[in-house]
Amino acid sequence: MPTTHYDVVIIGAGPSGSVAASLLHQQGKRVLVIEKQLFPRFSIGESLLPCCMEMLEEAGMLQAVNDAGYQFKNGAAFNSKGRSILFDFTDKFTPGPGTTFQVERGHFDKLLADTAIQQGVEIRYGETVTAVDLTDKPTLSVIDANNEAYQISAEYLLDASGFGRVLPRLLDLERPSNLASRTAVFTHIEDNIDQVEMDDYQFDRNKILISVHPENRDIWYWLIPFSGGRCSLGVVGEPHLLGDLNEDLNTILMRLVKQEPRLKQLLSKAEIVRDCARIEGYSANVSTLASDKFALLGNAGEFLDPVFSSGVTIAMQSASMAVKCVVKQLNGEVIDWQTDYAKPLMRGVDTFRTYVEAWYDGRFQDVIFYESPNPKIKQMICSILAGYAWDENNPFVTESERRLNMIVELCQ
Repeated sequence: MPTTHYDVVIIGAGPSGSVAASLLHQQGKRVLVIEKQLFPRFSIGESLLPCCMEMLEEAGMLQAVNDAGYQFKNGAAFNSKGRSILFDFTDKFTPGPGTTFQVERGHFDKLLADTAIQQGVEIRYGETVTAVDLTDKPTLSVIDANNEAYQISAEYLLDASGFGRVLPRLLDLERPSNLASRTAVFTHIEDNIDQVEMDDYQFDRNKILISVHPENRDIWYWLIPFSGGRCSLGVVGEPHLLGDLNEDLNTILMRLVKQEPRLKQLLSKAEIVRDCARIEGYSANVSTLASDKFALLGNAGEFLDPVFSSGVTIAMQSASMAVKCVVKQLNGEVIDWQTDYAKPLMRGVDTFRTYVEAWYDGRFQDVIFYESPNPKIKQMICSILAGYAWDENNPFVTESERRLNMIVELCQ
């Protein structure tokens, strides 16, 4: 008979789900992952942060990622009105990896899931969770790949469904985000940057490029190089700033790209190789992140904004933190999920939130583009941009709002 009860069932096989499953399997727990889609599948969020490398190593997945041939990444470049500011992630305040990769998520997510399977994790693809009952043991109603219904129960449930947000929808946990509703229009391009001559600018494929619109700094662009000469290209802004979103998305994106002079020149020979897509109103919040029966991981619980590429980092960090609590609970310890999981996770999320909000109100942009930064302060900020938003030795983590306002005053 097929197993109908597990120690842990995980909804979603993306980065948080695969990492959580691997960590649980290491601890000898019976774990099942249920994934609605078939892998590989397209996903946005391609620029990893160095902090991710620690969680990948913890999950036994680092070697597979190192060997995959992804584009090396060692920092971030910010561009505004012809000025370029570089952050080298190896020159940071917090100990830990200073380099990572930029990845096409379809391949990357499948690599992590395949690695988890090789370790002994069970993943069922093409299956949809339709209901959840928390009356006794968490019990899921599922439609399998053959359109057959079944139920499965677990001692504990993890939601790693990302933007699918399965448990927030089924349990009515969704709450409005306090961040403004924004839209992202994006695609993949054959960038052909090596064919473009630029006298005053050298593009660095080892860094994500964040560019600010020259007339409206509420609009920004990402350019994420991949290995093999392609890039992820996107523009973000409040919907009314991007024009008529009923217009062809390719036209919208390239029109906005041409409004930023350096980006216009850099991508003058670029060719779109994937139809443009858009996501909107993506920032999300929930009434609760966890209980003694379930926990929300990554985007399923909280998504801020793509500007600092924090999504996969929060996903993996939440997986690592939640698994430690789950294992203790399964082993008979009493866990306070608010104190032991939600609050520690949100300390880092709220650090990112401080800088996301300050990016859009202009304060953090003033800091980024300040002409004479203090090297020590820049290292502390660089740590956060590298994903180390949980480092309580960093005063720009523990006192993020006060410290940010302090340096804003110094920059004026």
